[in-house]
Amino acid sequence: MELSKQSGKTSLSGRSSLQDYLRELLERADITLGGDRPWDMQLNTPGVAERIFTAGSLGLGESYMDGDWEVQSLDEFIHRVLRARLARQVRPTRVLLHYLKARLLNRQTVSRAREVGERHYDLGNEFYGAMLDARMTYTCGYWKDASNLDEAQEAKLDLICRKLQLEPGMRVLDIGCGWGSFMAYAAEHYGVECVGITISREQVDYAQRHYPDLPLEFRLQDYREVDETFDRVVSIGMFEHVGEKNYRTYMEVAQRCLKDGGLFLLHTIGKNQRSHGNDPWIDKYIFPNGELPSVGQIGDAVDDLFVVEDLHNFGPDYDRTLMAWYRNFEEAWPRFSDELGERFFRMWRFYLLSCAGAFRARDLQLWQWVLSKGGTRDVYPRVT
Repeated sequence: MELSKQSGKTSLSGRSSLQDYLRELLERADITLGGDRPWDMQLNTPGVAERIFTAGSLGLGESYMDGDWEVQSLDEFIHRVLRARLARQVRPTRVLLHYLKARLLNRQTVSRAREVGERHYDLGNEFYGAMLDARMTYTCGYWKDASNLDEAQEAKLDLICRKLQLEPGMRVLDIGCGWGSFMAYAAEHYGVECVGITISREQVDYAQRHYPDLPLEFRLQDYREVDETFDRVVSIGMFEHVGEKNYRTYMEVAQRCLKDGGLFLLHTIGKNQRSHGNDPWIDKYIFPNGELPSVGQIGDAVDDLFVVEDLHNFGPDYDRTLMAWYRNFEEAWPRFSDELGERFFRMWRFYLLSCAGAFRARDLQLWQWVLSKGGTRDVYPRVT
């Protein structure tokens, strides 16, 4: 005797009908429940299927954090789930409220914008120093000619400098400057002065201590508060925290701060179609109030403010970057395990590896937009 899939109740055999439905869905992605391949899913407790079908990605991530299921190659598991578009076949009811909040509310107001700095970026400079490259660059590397993480990050920083056509004496605004890796590189190699803004106290403290002899200024400041003029503007991995309701305001600030004829480079993760809100699990545990833009949403935001000179997608490079971060994190974990605990380890592992799988599936992209204020006099040279 077996109950219907819709009921989600347990049959006399001890296996729920929803577990059978989960098994059926995963087979469409060539994933086997209880199989022996690295991407096959192992259930450690009953009720996993019920959590997934009730809460979608939130239930999937939280049940993993709780140790209710395991998979040897989590990144490949997520890659296969996304390539098979299994999420489109599940419509969980509990994420509806999350969608409505994102649709109706501005979750990235000035007061709320600092939340991601306090909860994510202020985990500690020692923690991020163990995971990232030597320059503390927490954005996608450029692996075109790189063989390791340090090389990939330096190649990305140099790529941005060349795209911005930096010259000695220029003054550059870095919106969301992180730990200052771009500013320091640009000052050292291209002779520019930089002002960087961030909402993380830990990042400001680190940058001020590490670069006292360079012409750099680091501020704990919201981007909406900046009202100065610069030769160039850059934003590397910050636009994901802006939110749809603020995209136009963000672009207006960048345009206001840029001299006529200047260049603005926007480096951001993006998604393939416009939708409202972030992934519920990522929003709750990793990047509160975040939101990924589509090409169309960015296009709408720059309309009549900038000329789009260039758009470069190297999303697959984020897969390699995330896997490198994960290897560093796993190797360094014994230093942080007592303080942060096993559930944090599983949360961070799910974050890094599920994102790697998403980029591998081309569900997420990484774009660099080069925008000019008023257009360039000649054809903008494509830089790679």
